[in-house]
This record gives sequence, structure tokens and C-alpha cells, in this order.
Amino acid sequence: MKRDSAYPTMAEQQKQEEELWDAMKVTACVLGAGLLLFTALESSAWYVQNIWDTWGHFWQTTWLKLYYLLEGKELTLFLLGAALMPTLAFWCFNGILMVADVTGKPTFITRYRIQLGKNDPVDTKKLRQAIYTALCNQVFISFPMLLSMFYILKWWGNTFSKELPTFRWFLLELSIFTIVEEILFYYTHRLVHLPLLYKHVHKKHHEWTAPIGVVSIYAHPVEHILSNMLPAMTGPMLMGSHIVCIAVWFSLAVVTTSISHCGYHLPFLPSPEFHDFHHLKFNQCYGVLGVLDYLHGTDTVFRQTKAYERHRVLLSLTPLSKSIPDAPRRAE
Repeated sequence: MKRDSAYPTMAEQQKQEEELWDAMKVTACVLGAGLLLFTALESSAWYVQNIWDTWGHFWQTTWLKLYYLLEGKELTLFLLGAALMPTLAFWCFNGILMVADVTGKPTFITRYRIQLGKNDPVDTKKLRQAIYTALCNQVFISFPMLLSMFYILKWWGNTFSKELPTFRWFLLELSIFTIVEEILFYYTHRLVHLPLLYKHVHKKHHEWTAPIGVVSIYAHPVEHILSNMLPAMTGPMLMGSHIVCIAVWFSLAVVTTSISHCGYHLPFLPSPEFHDFHHLKFNQCYGVLGVLDYLHGTDTVFRQTKAYERHRVLLSLTPLSKSIPDAPRRAE
């Protein structure tokens, strides 16, 4: 008698049960980690709030001085915080990295190179092209988008308040910004990896299989809008955030994405191994935090590599490429 195909076999049932159980375990881990993080932040926030309150008068007075110095001109305040401050943070940080990329010095930076033998030194012609593209994206894409953001935030009416937000609210907003960015960046990044969009849009960014910091915004204009700007802008627009929160968030965002692309696993900074592996292999590690990659199984190859073992904050001065070296290649 033939088996009715509508009914799964015992093996298929067992596999489905295992998959369901795995999904439940992942969900429990994510929710548990979120609960622990929330509890830790709630406990530490009280202590940090006291420190914040101690400095609160200083920051509030400084903000009011700037506010009155600029006569409360909202557009000027917005461009100063949302455009100038993050731009200076981006180019100051990447300026230091580019010196190391071009000259190979100081060795304190270059000894932490992830892909050994790559960009040592960097191709200056490719570097000039990357700088040119990054500047064009900032001037012709980012700036007009920030102007649109300004008018959306004016509708909220809280962005230019004379009173700064509390530290707890500031932490809450940063958490929301990070979650929103992770979701939007992961799915827009997966989107531009579709064959048609990859060929005409995202391939430009992947010209650098061993990235450097400035390459973080070396992208096609469409990608710069979808994957670079919108994920970072959406959170503050949804929350109607204060310009000071926006300035800090944008500055953190451009520096952390530069770290992810810099090609150096430097001590005491976030690990760039995750995104560096994406540039090396193309079809792994699409997100920022790695949570959605874990849930979608787009980090399975990465987790089997030495790069995954090195994917942590380096708390010593010994390069991880020495303490956790890649396995020697087999002789062909």
C-alpha cells in the first residue's frame, strides 16, 4: 500500500519537532537575554542617573548657551548636530585610519590587521575613488535627506526643546534606535543582495573584499539611501528625538560603521570580524548586531570559522590574529 503523501513520515515529524524546539529555544534565549539586559540597565541606570544629575546642570547650561548663541535658530541647530558633528566624527576617525592604510604606520594600528597581507599598503587610486564617492554621498544624498528629516521633526515639536532629556530617556532612545537600525539594515541589506540589485547597486560596495573605514559609505546612491541613511534616521524620526540625542546617535553610528569596515581588530573597540567576514564571503553576516543573522541562519558558515572565535572585544594588546590564528591552508 502506498503511503498517503499528505501525512508526514515519522522522520519528518521528528525533524519538524526538532525545528520547532530549536525555534522555541532561540526565542527563549532572545527574550531571556532581553530581560537580563533590561534588568541590568534598570539597575545601573539609577546609579548613572545620579552621575548624570551631578553633571546635569553643566550640560543643561552648555546647551542653553549654544541655544541662545544661535538665537534659537532651529535649522542651524539641527545642521550643527545632525550634519556637522557626525561628519567631523567620521572624517577625524577615518583620517587616522587612512594614515595607517597608506603608510603602514603607526604599527600600533596596523599590527591588528584582520586580513593579513591585504591593503598593506592600500591602493591609493582605489582610496581616492572611495573618498570621492563618500563625499558625494554625504553632500548630494545625506544632506538633502537630513533637510527632509528636519521638517518631519519640526512637526513633532520636541527636537529643539530648551530642556534636555533625562539620561534614562536618552538610554531608552538609543536602545530603540539600535533595534530599528538592526531590523532595517538587515532586510535592506538582504534586498540589495538580490541578483538584479546586487549587479546594478550593491556590487560597488563589494569591490572592497578587504574593506577600510571610509568604505562604510562607499556605495551606490540607492544603497546609501536604503541601507545607510534610512536605518539610522528612522528611529529618531519615530521618536521625535531631541537634537542632542540625534547628534550623539548619528556620531556613534558613523564611527561604529567605520569600525566595522576598518579592517583592524583594535583593542577595546567593538569587533569588526562579523562585517569583515561579510565582505570576504558575500553571503554571510548581513546585519549589525548579528541577532537577525542568527535567527535567519545567515551566519552558519561564519560560526564555523576562526573569525567567529575572534569576534569579541579585544581586552589585551596581543592581536587576535596571533592568539587565534587561522588554520594553515592545505597544500594543493
